Amino acid sequence: MPHQAYARLRDAIMRGDYAPGDALKPQDLAREQGVSLAVVREALVRVVGEGLADRLPNRGFAVPAFSDRRWQEITEARWTIEPVMLRMSVERGDVDWEARVRAAHHRLTRTPAYVPEEGEYYSGAWSQAHRVFHRTLLEGCGNPVLLETFDRMWTASELARRWSAHRNPDRDGVGEHRRLEETALARDANTAAEVLAQHLTLTAAELTGGTCHEPAKEA
Repeated sequence: MPHQAYARLRDAIMRGDYAPGDALKPQDLAREQGVSLAVVREALVRVVGEGLADRLPNRGFAVPAFSDRRWQEITEARWTIEPVMLRMSVERGDVDWEARVRAAHHRLTRTPAYVPEEGEYYSGAWSQAHRVFHRTLLEGCGNPVLLETFDRMWTASELARRWSAHRNPDRDGVGEHRRLEETALARDANTAAEVLAQHLTLTAAELTGGTCHEPAKEA
């Protein structure tokens, strides 16, 4: 029962059933789901841990407020960590990792990004295949702490995408993912990291109206 309440709440937030900043009132959620307040509070604590809700002092729980600043912070964290993880994966990944990367990329390319019944948002199946591809690329690093960090950043990123996503016909997302697969499996760590950084730059620009820039590199 606790897991079901958490899963329903998480899915509702990710679907966009709640607007940014909406209050998540335990009493209302308990009544809607037909569960106890204790179960709902446990679910709320879990979604807070995933970055899908904020716990506000003396004000209860709420869906995170979305702003360009929040997205910039998420993107800065991803720029800082994910290319490093990809370098580690390229250097450490074994043949099994290579096979998983190929399989994840194949599934991504065969999954429709949009389906009529889900409107203008990326389809649930594509979003899942997209996450699995990116995570699989990084799993070769072999560091579970870094992968847990990636999971949290990805969840926050997907929530922002859900609120802001729109189709960009000029972007070659298929080509970007293919290039990521190719450079990683060619064991070209430097190029793979650069391709991933550029991929993140383009995603950030989409969600901030083209105003997001890659952080300055040290000389």
